[in-house]
Amino acid sequence: MNMMPDPQAAHAPTPQEPTPKKAAAPPDSTAPSATPGSRRPGGRTARTRAAVREAVLTGLSEQGYPGLTVEYVAEHSGVHKTTLYRRWGGLEGLVADALDPAGEEDWSPPDTGNLAGDLRALARETAQSFGAGSGGAGPTALIAAAFTSARAADALRALYTERFERGEAVVRRGVERGEVPADTDAGALVRAVAAPLFLRLFVTREPVDTRLADQSASAAFAAARAGAFANHPSTGPG
Repeated sequence: MNMMPDPQAAHAPTPQEPTPKKAAAPPDSTAPSATPGSRRPGGRTARTRAAVREAVLTGLSEQGYPGLTVEYVAEHSGVHKTTLYRRWGGLEGLVADALDPAGEEDWSPPDTGNLAGDLRALARETAQSFGAGSGGAGPTALIAAAFTSARAADALRALYTERFERGEAVVRRGVERGEVPADTDAGALVRAVAAPLFLRLFVTREPVDTRLADQSASAAFAAARAGAFANHPSTGPG
């Protein structure tokens, strides 16, 4: 499940535009500061945010969270450092905004025609997004930042909550097709697909690949068919 922000997604040009004749100060210097991660209007403000977000994600990929600085973001986004501090409050706010689900609205869960295939596709996306040679350093650094910054942790939680909720659609379709019991907890099943991969990635620090992704998806699907993710509480033996 590719639920992490993609540095390539924020490809808007940097906000270095000619000042129109008789124009007032640029919008980002006159508008009140917005809470990092909140939705902002279009135009120059949106382009500024896209450039800053891209610089943050690129910096995390190259430097990691400990090496990322506001100065780096300013240099690579073309946005002055004072503007970054005024609107984002510093590095924590910048990273939190990069994790904001509103920053990427085009992700949708796969639809392969059956639940087993959908779960497999979700697991493979997770493995690929954190894999070597696929830009996995940035997503990994974002998660590492959540262990250092409370604001990043809150943003990461919101991001995954939103992504898992979108992923639940594949389970609902599976229920409608009769592939899993009607009382299957969609959220629990989607999380169960990613959980073994996250264990290897961030606890045991082992590589993940397509084989492991398929194994995780197959195990979760088999458990769901057996009723392991029923919404009602288990009464236990007897």
